Amino acid sequence: MKILIYGLNFAPELSGAGKYTAEMAHMLTERGHDVRVVCAPPYYPDWKVADGYSMWRYRRDTIRGMRVWRAPLWVPPRPSGLKRMLHLASFALCSLPLLARQVAWRPDAVILIAPTMACAPGALALARVTGAKAWLHVQDYEVDAAFDLGLLKSARAARAAYWIERLVLKRFDVVSSITGQMVERAVSKGVDPTKTEFLPNWVDTRDIFPLGRVSEYRETLGIPATNTVVLYSGAIGAKQGIETLADAAAALAARDDITFVFCGNGGARDDLVKRCEGLRNCRFLPLQPVSSLNELLNVADIHVLPQRSDAADLVMPSKLTGMLASGRAVIAMARPGTALHEAVANNGMIVPPEDTNALVEAITTLAADDAQRAAIGTAGRRYAETMLSPLSTLLTLDTRLALLTGEDAAGAGAPGTVASGAAAPGAKPMATPLANGGILPARVEESEVE
Repeated sequence: MKILIYGLNFAPELSGAGKYTAEMAHMLTERGHDVRVVCAPPYYPDWKVADGYSMWRYRRDTIRGMRVWRAPLWVPPRPSGLKRMLHLASFALCSLPLLARQVAWRPDAVILIAPTMACAPGALALARVTGAKAWLHVQDYEVDAAFDLGLLKSARAARAAYWIERLVLKRFDVVSSITGQMVERAVSKGVDPTKTEFLPNWVDTRDIFPLGRVSEYRETLGIPATNTVVLYSGAIGAKQGIETLADAAAALAARDDITFVFCGNGGARDDLVKRCEGLRNCRFLPLQPVSSLNELLNVADIHVLPQRSDAADLVMPSKLTGMLASGRAVIAMARPGTALHEAVANNGMIVPPEDTNALVEAITTLAADDAQRAAIGTAGRRYAETMLSPLSTLLTLDTRLALLTGEDAAGAGAPGTVASGAAAPGAKPMATPLANGGILPARVEESEVE
């Protein structure tokens, strides 16, 4: 099957949608499909185009057998609501010539990854011209997020954006998302329930696992062996509610036995550093390489996952999968009924969003109880092993694609019914996804698009 994956973010980005898009593309390739990718140069979560890439030039890479075209885009160093919209629009516009190049290839399926919905018209046009099936996979409801988080505030713009979004969503042959609540949101926006699919994000528990020793990061960061480490690792942006963690660190500043470690980059990082200025119980690290992820996650005695209450079910934090797989205790800030609450309720500790006092109490409770931390970590590890299998998710995608296009699936089984752990008879071996950051280039060829 010829599959075009079209999305803003891709490898070698280390977090967010780019990580999962790259792993999806890689595993579909390993299952025998001919996969091409149209994306942007890597820039997230730093909001700065990575070294070796250009903001203004087209580029073609070959990554593990996949042809990857990268379109220029404008990346604002300090993104605001309007700047984000211009940023997304720049990629949607500049990527159109790359979509036109794929017409002669005639893909069987075009998979658009949201964000960004600004690319939906181009994806749908390519699908209609070539006779391909159009699939939208929602990692992030950017329109809802822009208005609910206050990034954009115009009521007239909101009405227009939601009307266009509903119109576009109903044109796709399949709309999928990463939580049941996000799938239900698509239905509420007018998508036929029979055209939806649940494709949760995943984690390979062979790459992320509990260490049987002390993490090397503890010595690197100069943290005493007796201290309880509270770790936040991931993008540091507007949707994370990271300021609550800074307030918790300040509230616990008198405790010399609790250390906060913040690892990641993003638009809100400078503000976080400023909030924690002068706090001796805080350590900061930039986003770490894939090869160090398991070591990093195991420095935690407690993982913390903040989330703003107004971001509930607009996004599902991708960092949660690794936290659970590490076998360390997790504290999540989530409202009842949300996907994050459901995932952590029986596998961690839940506190209300943006409630600093509740977070401080949860941290001090777990810091004082080694047995409770161990029990929570064991439950989270078990959940990751049984519910977050990459094989199950990718076989669901593969089978639904086959039903759509009339092509043979690389694996067998009805959507959502494949048990994790073993492929169907005759299926090609499933590749092992990297734990964070997707796939790394085995060979790169560069050329400018004329």
